[in-house]
Amino acid sequence: MTTVANQREPATTASGTHAGTPAGDGAIPEEPAWRQRAVSRSLDAARSRAEMRAQRFIDAAFELIDEKGTTEFTIQEVIDRSEQSLRGFYQYFDGKDELLLALFEETVREALEDIRKAVNAEKAPLARVRAFVVRFHEWCEPSGARRRGSHNRRPVSEFSLQLSANHPDRVRSAMTPVSRLLIELLDEAVAAGKIDVADTKRTAALVMQTTMQAWFGNRLNAASRARVTPEQTWEFCLHGLNG
Repeated sequence: MTTVANQREPATTASGTHAGTPAGDGAIPEEPAWRQRAVSRSLDAARSRAEMRAQRFIDAAFELIDEKGTTEFTIQEVIDRSEQSLRGFYQYFDGKDELLLALFEETVREALEDIRKAVNAEKAPLARVRAFVVRFHEWCEPSGARRRGSHNRRPVSEFSLQLSANHPDRVRSAMTPVSRLLIELLDEAVAAGKIDVADTKRTAALVMQTTMQAWFGNRLNAASRARVTPEQTWEFCLHGLNG
């Protein structure tokens, strides 16, 4: 039988572990900071290269649309224009629809930036809502006098109808930031007493659908005088907002 006097505490090492005890027993050694930094830099570099390669496919597709005036191009044409490989293309896109979705998302992103600038140029709540509707209409009607964007967006806008049917979740996700901005503007106008609506989310959906439908209707009107202008779209929405 061992007495208390005969019991001895095991010696400890400089690292704080008991002598004779494996260093990794029951504990996960902390990863050195240099290794974390090295891995982080490696991942950042790989991400940057991937973004650049994917962007080259996007740029090539937009160039082809600018030249052709249509989305009727082939994947091989995109590959040749980007000076990359077929294998590289399928590393980033499942196929042509996936590429066109990316073009649509890029278009929406650029549109949102432009709409925000137009909105932020106004101070009055109702004027900010008007700026949104007018500028959004101009983006939905890319063949108008004030064509927006750095590329010919009309073919992408037209193909968005097919994308909406085949990939509704992706299209809805891309449009969400635009909807969110309009809801915020409507909330501001309601709080200021400039409009009278009970549900700003539902109202935002109706305003956006009205604006996009105006573009669709304009495509069916051969006579330019019969087409709905951005200001006419705004006046119609304003009556619906009880403004």
